[in-house]
Amino acid sequence: MEFDTVVRNGIIANASECILGQDIGIKDGLIACIGIGLPVSASTSVIDAQGGYITPGGVDSHVHLEQWNTPTGDTWETGTRSAVCGGTTTVLCFASQNQTDQSVLPVVEDYLGLAKGRSACDYGIHLILTNPTKEVVEKELPLLVRYSGITSVKLYMTYHPMKLGDREILDIMVATRRLGITTMVHAENHDMIELIIETLEQRGQVEPYYQAVSRPKIAEAEATYRAISLSELMDTPILLVHVSSELAAKHIRDAQTRMLPIYGETCPQYLYLLSDRLRGENFEGAKCVCSPPLRERPEDTDAMWTSIANGTFTTFSSDHAATKFYAEGGKRLGLINGRPVFAKIPNGLPGLETRLPLLFKGVEEGRITIQDFVRVASSNPAKLYGVTRKGAVLPGYDADLCIWYPTGKLEPFVLKNSMLHHDIDYTPFEDMTFTNWPRYTLLRGKMGWNRDDGGFIGKFGGGNYIKRTVSALAGPRNVFVNEWRPPI
Repeated sequence: MEFDTVVRNGIIANASECILGQDIGIKDGLIACIGIGLPVSASTSVIDAQGGYITPGGVDSHVHLEQWNTPTGDTWETGTRSAVCGGTTTVLCFASQNQTDQSVLPVVEDYLGLAKGRSACDYGIHLILTNPTKEVVEKELPLLVRYSGITSVKLYMTYHPMKLGDREILDIMVATRRLGITTMVHAENHDMIELIIETLEQRGQVEPYYQAVSRPKIAEAEATYRAISLSELMDTPILLVHVSSELAAKHIRDAQTRMLPIYGETCPQYLYLLSDRLRGENFEGAKCVCSPPLRERPEDTDAMWTSIANGTFTTFSSDHAATKFYAEGGKRLGLINGRPVFAKIPNGLPGLETRLPLLFKGVEEGRITIQDFVRVASSNPAKLYGVTRKGAVLPGYDADLCIWYPTGKLEPFVLKNSMLHHDIDYTPFEDMTFTNWPRYTLLRGKMGWNRDDGGFIGKFGGGNYIKRTVSALAGPRNVFVNEWRPPI
């Protein structure tokens, strides 16, 4: 066979093993062969990994781009460019239903229209449900699964415009269980948070730091336990997104020990940042406002690393929900007449491009293995969300590759926001030191990022829409309502 590209001299890393001394042969955008001494012709491109790791392209399954409620965030162009430059080749973003929308079909159509012809990487869509009418749940969700390949929904247990009650969540779970839809849950106790916010505002404690105070760990832990209970009642698999605290992770771990189909996700900010970052002068702390918030104690960041290493967390996502700091409508919405009001600060941090490098630091520091890295950053997100042909360096899979520098090859550098390729005016990881970074990113065999020569060389519109299948981890539960029995 004549290959389009051959990648040599690297350590191929998958979720279960590493392979040394073998080449990767790429043909027509797919990995055609892995073997020793693959032949090359005059027309074959050869990439020398020089002893660096070759991992699957990242699958970032929790990304917010160009949503109607983030007017100063990244666009499809700037966000996916940033993804490719950070080693990510697939993003899953959110079409968000407004509470006044009676149908989700136009919501999905409009959002897909925004992405068409603009994405630099492959992409798929989740649906955020905020008005789960009988028509939407019973008729429209099956249509989206069958015709659009949208096989995941996200539900919120907090936020006034998005919050669903327990009964609404249960009704949705009936449908998602039958359809094999992955059900994502943002778990925080809304009433606890509202009470604390009101109390803090009455006391005049409204600086950005108090955003973390207003959303304590117990609010996340209670809602996590409740979501697990709803899932157990309905025998519906769920993913608890952006878990930030040791107690919430323990609830997930305990449920998994009881063999319940409960999955967890965490994000870079919960591995590295603490709530002291919210105390910055000149309102700078607003840059680190996210929900759930940054936690106070290093024990929680350590627990997040442990939960990746021991398999509690299924996925590791950026939750890229970027909002500019200086632009009108950005983070400084929380400055009202020069006075800080933390409850008005838009939530979310930028992190698409830095997700994989930050997780790779954990490999270098011995916190996790390279197999753990691949499992949570690529292979499990692909399995959980029905993204076939992604997440592994194996024959028949898309030739989506992230090639790293060999140990010691890259001179350590201090990260500056100006080095990144998003369209956000800050990064919360400014001034961190890195000793590795994606050297090359290949999307279906085509080089999109070459850190040594040209930087971003991908193509806007080069990304394909992925019609996803049902989850390989959380597929349909063959239990129908007339056969249903409550769990013992």
